[in-house]
Amino acid sequence: MIKPDKPANEAQRLEALYRYRILDSEREKSFDDLVVIAKAVCGTTMAAVTLIDVERQWFKSIQGIDAAENLRSESMCGHAILQPREIMVVEDAQQDVRFHDNPVVTGDPHVRFYAGAPLISSDGLPLGTLCVFDPNPQHLAPDKAEALAALSRQVMLVMELRRFALDIQSHMVQRDDYERLLSEYHDVLLAQNADLTEQSRTDALTGLPNRRAMAAALQDAVVSADGQPRQTCVALIDIDHFKHINDFQGHATGDRVLAELGVLLRSHFAGRGLAARYGGEEFVALMPDVDLRTAELQCEFLRMAVADLPLGFPVTVSIGVAQHQADESTDQTLARADAALYRAKGNGRNRVELAP
Repeated sequence: MIKPDKPANEAQRLEALYRYRILDSEREKSFDDLVVIAKAVCGTTMAAVTLIDVERQWFKSIQGIDAAENLRSESMCGHAILQPREIMVVEDAQQDVRFHDNPVVTGDPHVRFYAGAPLISSDGLPLGTLCVFDPNPQHLAPDKAEALAALSRQVMLVMELRRFALDIQSHMVQRDDYERLLSEYHDVLLAQNADLTEQSRTDALTGLPNRRAMAAALQDAVVSADGQPRQTCVALIDIDHFKHINDFQGHATGDRVLAELGVLLRSHFAGRGLAARYGGEEFVALMPDVDLRTAELQCEFLRMAVADLPLGFPVTVSIGVAQHQADESTDQTLARADAALYRAKGNGRNRVELAP
């Protein structure tokens, strides 16, 4: 087992950590919620917010295992804070010379996969990590790594809010200080809410709106401002044989295909609709104030544009299009578009099919 070194600025790092007055504090739901989200996003059985003290790793929040702290010398997070600008990923700890004989690997909780995003203080010092871990080896996809980094920033925002609240309590006798700190607390809270809202509505890999944002947009698009039904078409777009791209070209190339298609969709529907990532290799396009024939032509142009993408290998899409009917829900419209997409794939792929 290789023990983690201590950063060159260890004294300043510890001073910054102690300013937050968080070590050995009670569990708090705001931290627990972010740990639950990190575990779900990364698909692991365990996750934690950890802070690195002089000789110990202390858990502010932990899910999937009961523990309060661990020796710093045995912690993977002790290694992660040595590279504060990067997420440290260990796909299989048994194959890593630093950890193969570590007690947390050879014994409970038998960690094989680990990913830790450093928690960086306002003055740039690493205090600990938001980490996810699992007893099975895993690969961390780029979009999941980006989401983990975003959540680590949210942990630091919560720590800042907590510190502001403690400062407010200490200075309530002085009205001017109280009002200033309350204003700072409010600004940080607004920034946190805005950041969380953006994360919850945007796909990290493509930058397009996600399924949740599209569902809200579709509900608005099928009804006019005065409450009358509005002519709207929806298209479901699926990359043909995407699994083969991942299998034979690699997941990095698959991610590049998704990102390039995201750029194309954004430009294709700019000013005349909305495109979003629906999930996996599937996208959805919303075309308000467009009849079914016009929507079909738009999708044919899109299909041809995808085939011309300069990716170095052929990529095509199959598309199913449906026009919203006044007597149906938006879910039913999407279901008809999905059925049309299924026909397009069944009829040879690289084609557009209309829902009756």
